[in-house]
Amino acid sequence: MWPFDALLRLRGLAALRYSDYRLLWFGHVFTSMAFWMDQVSRGWLIYELTDSTVQLGLVRGVQAIPILLLSPIAGSAADRYSRKTQILVAQIIDGAMFALLAILILLGQIQPWHVYVTAFAMACVQTFQQPARAAIIGDVVPREGITNAIGLNSIIFNVARSTGPALAGVLIVAFGTGGAFATQAIFYILATYWTLRLRTATIGAASRHGHGDSFAKSIVEGWKFSWRNLEVRTALLVVMFASLFIVPFTTLLPVFARDILDVGASGQGFLLTAMGIGALGTALIIATFGDRMPRGLFMLGGVALYGLGVVAFAASSWFHLSMVLMVVVGFANVCSHALVQTVIQTYSPAEFRGRATAVFHMSQVVMTAGSMAIGSLAALCGTEWAVALMGAAGVLAMLGIHVALPQAWRIR
Repeated sequence: MWPFDALLRLRGLAALRYSDYRLLWFGHVFTSMAFWMDQVSRGWLIYELTDSTVQLGLVRGVQAIPILLLSPIAGSAADRYSRKTQILVAQIIDGAMFALLAILILLGQIQPWHVYVTAFAMACVQTFQQPARAAIIGDVVPREGITNAIGLNSIIFNVARSTGPALAGVLIVAFGTGGAFATQAIFYILATYWTLRLRTATIGAASRHGHGDSFAKSIVEGWKFSWRNLEVRTALLVVMFASLFIVPFTTLLPVFARDILDVGASGQGFLLTAMGIGALGTALIIATFGDRMPRGLFMLGGVALYGLGVVAFAASSWFHLSMVLMVVVGFANVCSHALVQTVIQTYSPAEFRGRATAVFHMSQVVMTAGSMAIGSLAALCGTEWAVALMGAAGVLAMLGIHVALPQAWRIR
């Protein structure tokens, strides 16, 4: 096993020396693949069934409701109860939902409402899984390894971003969306296997310390901490504005793929793959040098570049140029996710980590609102203008944070 031992001595792979983190990482491989496949398969399915850009946004919109209502509770639960159990239950339910969609499609019984109901149900369980999965990292690696661990998670997330959409596109062309959803269900079965092998119960910090506050008080304390801590507040503002204005452009990728670039489902998969390749480069940098980077500078500057890249993508009518621009967009995109999460976890003590992470994951509510807005805006002024206007607004938001919080650039 000397090649494996030699790899673990590399600085960029340091967190993999911890066995429980390796198990989490292997599980993350398969959940990430299923997640990125779903970005193509679910969007393609609803567009195929309805031929509506508004419903492309709405299918993500229904996921905002449980995230908005349950995220505060989920964050407190992650600080009180077994994080491993929360992850396992969520993975089992998600896998069942993917399997159900595959069966309905293969039987020819699929209806738009099935897509919405399963999206809502999966959003409920994902809301509990996300803060638990993020906070559990601090349970299985020491504080000095958190940046590397999050960087490694981001690497696999973006490898999946590079391969998952392309795989979904190929499966849709070969077997229809039913084949894609069936594969996603299998990936969740594999993820559950690795998670079951975790040796630690990973009970939340609040429970370990006998914290007896009510859920309501616990939630309020988490919000207060997240706002009062400068570094955490800045990181949350960055991710919220990026999620509102820039990230939702992917909602309209089926329109670009089918109607503007004329490349079909497989072309959409390749566009997301190009984005993943760019994101992988940034993830590698964070995993290796993340604890030395000027994180504030990279957060604000990276998201501003993200917005500019999206504006350029909206103006492109050539597939190959769009592919190049998606690499640039992907490179900048990680700054609005992995680097922000690193800052939040680094500057949050263990007893607040689950709740601070839950606030971070509420950016998905904001992203869903942005997806609904961009879908409606596309119906009013066209897809290209909608994406360009939203991207430009994201750039202006980063300038606004710089003016309001000039010390944000100095976050390490």
